[in-house]
Amino acid sequence: MPARPAKAAVFEQLAADGVRHLFGNPGTVEQGLLDVAADSAVGYVLALHESVAVAMADGYARAAQRPGVVQLHSAVGLGNAIGMLYQARRGSSPLVVLAGEAGVRYAALDAQMAADLVAMAGPVTKYAARVLDASSVLRELRRAVKIAMTPPRGPVLVVLPADVLEQETGEPVVPASLPHTRSAPEPAALARAAQLLAAGRRPLILMGDGVAASGAQQALARVAERLRAPVWGVNSSEVNFDAGHPLFAGTLGHMFGADSARVVAGADAVLIVGTYVFPEVFPELDSPFQEGAAIVHIDADAYEIAKNFPVDLGLAADPALTLEGLADHLERQAGPPERAAGGQPLPARPAAAVAAPPPAGGGSGMEGL
Repeated sequence: MPARPAKAAVFEQLAADGVRHLFGNPGTVEQGLLDVAADSAVGYVLALHESVAVAMADGYARAAQRPGVVQLHSAVGLGNAIGMLYQARRGSSPLVVLAGEAGVRYAALDAQMAADLVAMAGPVTKYAARVLDASSVLRELRRAVKIAMTPPRGPVLVVLPADVLEQETGEPVVPASLPHTRSAPEPAALARAAQLLAAGRRPLILMGDGVAASGAQQALARVAERLRAPVWGVNSSEVNFDAGHPLFAGTLGHMFGADSARVVAGADAVLIVGTYVFPEVFPELDSPFQEGAAIVHIDADAYEIAKNFPVDLGLAADPALTLEGLADHLERQAGPPERAAGGQPLPARPAAAVAAPPPAGGGSGMEGL
């Protein structure tokens, strides 16, 4: 491929990966990059503060199910964005953050606005790297897109020093390769999950944003209807379950663990899907589940399964495929549900499991949003 400045190649790569918008708040060291942006098919969306730029990119990434790309200015710009990057990390939002820097050649001078940007971003990103040579700029961008979009999704950072972007590169432009990671548990594991959950007299479902990320809403409704289990949102900000469904019980607060403990206390069979438990600011230190309760945990991210409390069966697999298989097993065991999916009535089984929602003052669920 003919050589051209790396800053021009950046926009070629973004276009190849279907990026339509670049959200940001620029500074002097990004001037060369933005000169190229003016002639690019990628539109620049200017924000007056870095946290706003990240928030816009975050919302776009969740709605469009594609990478949200953000441009930030050196250490001060990244510093202003850390809070929103933290939320994007918690919410598994696929952001690609491009941070500007004066140049590699100035690294030893401890100049104004200089800092270790990779270290700054470490706690709030899945991956962070600094490009030191123009021949690897596009390689790093493709890696960033791949990591951001691979479950569990999350924000990544690529530091682009100005002097590296001015260098020429012949690196070819090809779309980022996204691995296919959707998998389903083996039949024996699904049968075991169905057995554990169907045996409960007071079942309960705790769900989070992993449901929406895998498109598992309908499959979750099938399982809930077959179990007649109330469904509570935990780490849940997406449309994971129809709020008008007769089995939707509400959303747990994110402040005090005692509130969540009251909700789950009576359940003897618990399905956790697409979330970890529990994400409160002041969580319970001891398991809030009743002794002997059967607990099945499904998540695409194995790290989240049994992260805080033991479970009887953990299934590290795609929630949609797993719930579909689980619904099939439950249906074979007990037959079709007594309505719902449009025909309303249903509840009547788990009285003890449908506890009152967290009381006023127990946390609004908006903490940190």
